[in-house]
Amino acid sequence: MITTEQLTRSYGDFRAVDQVSFHIERGEIVGLLGHNGAGKTTIMKMLTGYLEPDTGRIEIDGLDMARARRAIQARIGYLPENCPLYPEMTVVEYLDFAAGLRGVPPAGRSDAVRRTVQRTALQDKALQPIATLSRGYRQRVGVAQAILHRPRVLILDEPTNGLDPGQIQQMRSLIRELAREATVILSTHILQEVQATCDRVLILRGGVLALDARLDELHRAARLLLTVAGAPEQVTPLLAAIPQVGAVTHLGASDGRHRYALQPVEGVDDPLTLSPAVGAALCRAGLALHALEPERRDLETLFNEINRAPSATEEVSHA
Repeated sequence: MITTEQLTRSYGDFRAVDQVSFHIERGEIVGLLGHNGAGKTTIMKMLTGYLEPDTGRIEIDGLDMARARRAIQARIGYLPENCPLYPEMTVVEYLDFAAGLRGVPPAGRSDAVRRTVQRTALQDKALQPIATLSRGYRQRVGVAQAILHRPRVLILDEPTNGLDPGQIQQMRSLIRELAREATVILSTHILQEVQATCDRVLILRGGVLALDARLDELHRAARLLLTVAGAPEQVTPLLAAIPQVGAVTHLGASDGRHRYALQPVEGVDDPLTLSPAVGAALCRAGLALHALEPERRDLETLFNEINRAPSATEEVSHA
């Protein structure tokens, strides 16, 4: 559905995006993450056709951006971070105007506006001037203009910005509903929004794609953690002798209890499968086992690890 190949864009001597490649399937909800200056906005502007790459290629819905920019833009709904609105217009007037810009036929505009107002829960504000709306309701109007024409691709920059907790829940539900008929790219600084809404995450650092992975794969445990009343000189060789254990790492000690991380050998996907053999080995050695659990790595941990790395040119990781 969306493919970028070696996408690069510079502003003078500053390279904002550096050879970024990825593919997004139809119906996926993908989170685009990164600190300020990581390249998120530049990538979104290139995907929407408002900014040309220096080098590289973009294909959306089977069309090449360099040859069919207008046709691609007609398939895209875009919510920029600070969506431009006309404050003197009422919500309905603005959406009718936006529908005209989007090429919605005059005979179908009323239905399109009515449907969109309902989907974004703007019924109570439909006849009010936009100038009188709270920031949260203005954000809803911005989302409404992006989905008026039923786009095949929806690019949302900070869609929950300014929303209260109840409105955030409504927005999450709306995004999941929209994904039934559109591919969604969601850019946000709020990691919880990606975890709650997205299927997959792309993390940028310094213009480089540092991580491209599905969230369910990220949350899958990689190591088995255990706490034992035994020092490394005794426990490490004992655990390393188990055939399914590839590596043993001592994580530290407290009050005579030592923590270890066990990495399974290649081919063992679930570290919990090591548990019976580990328990039996420790029991035979007469060592007390205090805790045994799979290691959990959440999105916040990975995001922080990537941004603590010494170089911004690390290889792309595919989980």
